[in-house]
Amino acid sequence: MPVKQLPETLINQIAAGEVIERPASAAKELIENAIDAGATRVEIATAGGGKSLIRITDNGCGMDAADLDLAVRRHCTSKISETLDDIRTLGFRGEALPSIGSVAKLSITSRTAGAETGVEISVAGGRLTPARPAAANQGTVVEVRDIFFATPARLKFLKSERAEAGAITEVVKRMAIAFPQVRFVLSGSDRSTLEFPASPGDPLARMAQVLGAEFRDNAIEIRAAREDVTLTGFAGVPTFNRGNSTHQYAFVNGRPVQDKLILSAIRGAYAETIPAGRYPVAVLSITLDPALVDVNVHPAKADVRFRDPGLVRGLIVGALREALAREGDRAATTGASGLMRAFRPGFGLGAGAGIGSASGAGADQMPAAGRSFGAGHVPPRPANLGWTADTSPYRPMAMPAGNAFAERRQSAFDTLMTPSARADAMQAPVPAAGQADAAQPDPAIRHRLGAARAQLHENYIVAQTEDGLVIVDQHAAHERLVFEAMRKALEADRLPSQVLLIPDIIDLPEEDCDRLTMHAAELERLGLVIERFGPGAIAVRETPALLGEVDATAMIRDLADEIGEWNTAGGLKSRLEHVAATMACHGSVRSGRRLRPEEMNALLREMEATPGSGQCNHGRPTYIELKLSDIERLFGRS
Repeated sequence: MPVKQLPETLINQIAAGEVIERPASAAKELIENAIDAGATRVEIATAGGGKSLIRITDNGCGMDAADLDLAVRRHCTSKISETLDDIRTLGFRGEALPSIGSVAKLSITSRTAGAETGVEISVAGGRLTPARPAAANQGTVVEVRDIFFATPARLKFLKSERAEAGAITEVVKRMAIAFPQVRFVLSGSDRSTLEFPASPGDPLARMAQVLGAEFRDNAIEIRAAREDVTLTGFAGVPTFNRGNSTHQYAFVNGRPVQDKLILSAIRGAYAETIPAGRYPVAVLSITLDPALVDVNVHPAKADVRFRDPGLVRGLIVGALREALAREGDRAATTGASGLMRAFRPGFGLGAGAGIGSASGAGADQMPAAGRSFGAGHVPPRPANLGWTADTSPYRPMAMPAGNAFAERRQSAFDTLMTPSARADAMQAPVPAAGQADAAQPDPAIRHRLGAARAQLHENYIVAQTEDGLVIVDQHAAHERLVFEAMRKALEADRLPSQVLLIPDIIDLPEEDCDRLTMHAAELERLGLVIERFGPGAIAVRETPALLGEVDATAMIRDLADEIGEWNTAGGLKSRLEHVAATMACHGSVRSGRRLRPEEMNALLREMEATPGSGQCNHGRPTYIELKLSDIERLFGRS
């Protein structure tokens, strides 16, 4: 069969198989074009999850008739000239528009700043309609209708309209975080309108718009640099985590990417600080010379390849761990919110309602302390007045006249107190919150975790701080302290090893043997002594005593694979730390042990001085902080 040149339409459809995988891919390419055109406002409208319609409207520089005619042809672009070593734009391949036009009905209307009228061009299933004049504002409007109508087989593999609409939303969120100076509006008949106002001076504000307002209160700023690579962004404290990795955003030179190396580095940095099955929240931006990264790995441009992947991974892991050691031990604000929710239900006891159940839909909306415990009417709280015992609608003595229970209580009160003591008590001023013992202040209260006041159920320490209280899980907290002490011992000196009576000889490829030999000194510090045994084998003479009986062959092969991929031998250290974590769990203060006040305070002080003490080795929080304002809100005092 002779070789022949494929038709242009078929070539474009082949390219569309990689560039345009689903409606979200088309939306991504068109939004990137709008941003490359200098747009400060991008509006996205969809219908049918993007299957029926995707419309992108921007206020960028626009295009004239000549540019439009070239823009819908393959490999025509204004963003690169001759090399791929200096790519500073989101798009550069010149494949998106012709690929979309080959499988969908594409129309583009554009107008430049100085033009008297706009220009419109359309492509449907690869058939081009020449440019013609059209009414338009400055900028560009791109409409994609009936995507994959020209390739019905591809259309069958799309997911539901809801799933495709969600994928487009995720694309817009990533773009919104990457470009906080641009206003994004996402609307359509298949969704409620989503708007991200421009916030050029405060990138954290844009992140809070996308990730939720709680991210601002639980984020740690990341700033680090190594050689020619700079890392910036924000990462959540370990106790502020999610059930999947969709809340991890990575950008390379402003380009949203989903790179395995970056996601692996984030996961490694948060190791032993987050429970299994939970994922950290992070927004990281890597800036480096474009010549040091290849963004042309795949037509979708979601993967990148770094010239020095070990340097990038080490920078991310080191910066995140340093930030977590600096600020990561604080409790997430979501812990207090959960505690507040736990306290609210179950206080209503209306007609026909039992303890632990609300008397109606309105009961859940009412402050817990303000719900009625009887048929009496609770007077409304006076507006714009400070709290006093006399004016509070929730005062304990507020009982209807003639109430038998109130009369018996008052009688008992009168019996216990002499007339003079009763008069003094009634005239005594009510102390302000937190000033009840002002004559003898406890200096420990000024510490971050406060002063221990009680132990509940032989496991939970209740401590008072200057502006609230802290509840500490004594076993989880001590487990982290013991583990950190053991980890410090691991890093201090050479670990003890056990000498093998007969060395294990492990056959490996020669290049793996070379890599292991290069890291022999590092492995020896961890208790693993190896040496070269011919061109294609490694002799294991000593193994870490902490590991006990170990499969040396499997361990050496895993180390060789890790060194080959990341140029680091951290796997052995991770295994040792895992054993140390298990030992710390069994050697720490157990639940059910009664502690003396000085022991509880000593535990609190050591927690304040230990990095990562905000969560145990399994990633569970070690303490929950409740502010005084939250407590007052529970009792309806604020």
